[in-house]
Amino acid sequence: MSSVTTVSTNPYEGQKPGTSGLRKKVKVFLQENYTENFIQSILDANKDSILGSTLVVGGDGRYLVKEVVDTIIKIAAGNKVAKLLVGQNGILSTPAVSHIIRKYKTLGGIVLTASHNPGGIDNDFGIKFNCSNGGPAPDNTTNEIYKISTAIKEYKIVKDIKCNIDKVGVQKFKVEDQEFVVEIIDSVKDYVDYMKEIFDFPKIRSLIQGSEKRKPFNVLIDAMNGVTGPYVKRIFIDELRASENNVRRIIPLEDFGGAHPDPNLTYAADLVNAVKNGDFDFGAAFDGDGDRNMIIGRDAFFVTPSDSLAVLANNLQHIPYFQKTGVKGYARSMPTAAAVDRVAAATGKELFQVPTGWKYFGNLMDAGRLSLCGEESFGTGSDHVREKDGLWAALAWLSVLAATGLSVEEILTNHWKQFGRNYFTRYDYEECASDPCNEMMQELEKKMTSAGFVGSSHSAGGKSYVVSVADNFSYMDPVDRSVAMKQGLRIVFKDGSRIVMRLSGTGSSGATVRLYIDSYEASDVLGSAQEKLAPLIAVALQMSQLQKYTGREQPTVIT
Repeated sequence: MSSVTTVSTNPYEGQKPGTSGLRKKVKVFLQENYTENFIQSILDANKDSILGSTLVVGGDGRYLVKEVVDTIIKIAAGNKVAKLLVGQNGILSTPAVSHIIRKYKTLGGIVLTASHNPGGIDNDFGIKFNCSNGGPAPDNTTNEIYKISTAIKEYKIVKDIKCNIDKVGVQKFKVEDQEFVVEIIDSVKDYVDYMKEIFDFPKIRSLIQGSEKRKPFNVLIDAMNGVTGPYVKRIFIDELRASENNVRRIIPLEDFGGAHPDPNLTYAADLVNAVKNGDFDFGAAFDGDGDRNMIIGRDAFFVTPSDSLAVLANNLQHIPYFQKTGVKGYARSMPTAAAVDRVAAATGKELFQVPTGWKYFGNLMDAGRLSLCGEESFGTGSDHVREKDGLWAALAWLSVLAATGLSVEEILTNHWKQFGRNYFTRYDYEECASDPCNEMMQELEKKMTSAGFVGSSHSAGGKSYVVSVADNFSYMDPVDRSVAMKQGLRIVFKDGSRIVMRLSGTGSSGATVRLYIDSYEASDVLGSAQEKLAPLIAVALQMSQLQKYTGREQPTVIT
């Protein structure tokens, strides 16, 4: 029989979860009691419901995951949690955690990930709590976790529990007078079984393998040495019978092989070049924890996340899941281009515009008002789980490609001809000094809210733009009436073009400035986004003085 030890501790400053949990450098989490404090704060925020509860635990395979899984097991035992469902070797993708929480009706789950941020001892780690609906904890829960972390005096732990997480199976422990169960589960099985319910795997298999009517559709799927590797192997090789040549980087590594596991044109350039230079019809990449995706077609034809969302919205009838459930509504984050809005209008569905952060979609899904949603930051998903889901997005695209017989580029071109095109780009300035960036945002907001700004004209590159709306975006949830304020500076011009600026909450250090530019064209749909948007980009840089405040002539990443 094991006993519970109560350990005295002191609070650490700054344990405030961002849009997706607490993210810091690994060496911050390695400080004495830092990780233990935060885990205890998560459990305490659940109050009495933690007693006798079941929690899901898993992560993206980055450096420190296994050690923190061990810590969670010991602290959960000390706080009278009844059972943990732990991914084998600590591996569970973020969408898989969401599904497992929902399937087994657990109290919630603890996800160990810093998502698309780099891994390794000198890079990033993160801890996130997901609630019983499978989605990221809402603001009231994360605020409570933070409040507890600022005053924590002790944590409870069972130090002598030794739990092997390498093998699937059930391990039982006696903690004082109660049984404590740790079930190590196959990281992949529940999720893959669910994908086989959602999609027509035989149809996708026929697409990839080819038939008498159609040559094999050659895919290249890049797991970027993140958590999706085992899922990609099980789905694409075992189920869809693709070959080893159709997948790459499918072994999860603690440092992601030294790469930055962020599926965009900069950090997934290896995939882009492989598709461009090889005989591939389709490419997809996923981030560290498996919730983000990038889709490209033959010759590395790039699909923006905003367009990806709109195309899928217009083609959900090809996916068996939606044939059963029907389509309720669509949603996008505010910075995402408004392409899906036009599909919603054409199909008579509700359309919601929410702040950045997947948790804002959850209430709408739980209320039965939302089927499909997305963010310009390479996140796409549906109400099958309460997280964005990279592999789901790739399978959704393959379903559309199988049903239509068209190429990726043909699908996009046809879509633009029907709905027009929202040209879109995002500039990321990563790890900038925080103070000047905060000053920049304050100064820009002052300028935007000053008398005469609305109605003012701004010119560059032979084009003029007249301001019609200027605000710091706020959102009232239509379900629970909760309000999120100050979600990004937004300038909308009379022609519908937009400039959006916000500081990101997903980095672990410094500030990441994100500048979003989009402009709608009804008929001129086949141009280059960077050329079409160049005048508006120049207006944005001049208006914000971004280069002066960040000290950067060029962004770190252009999407």
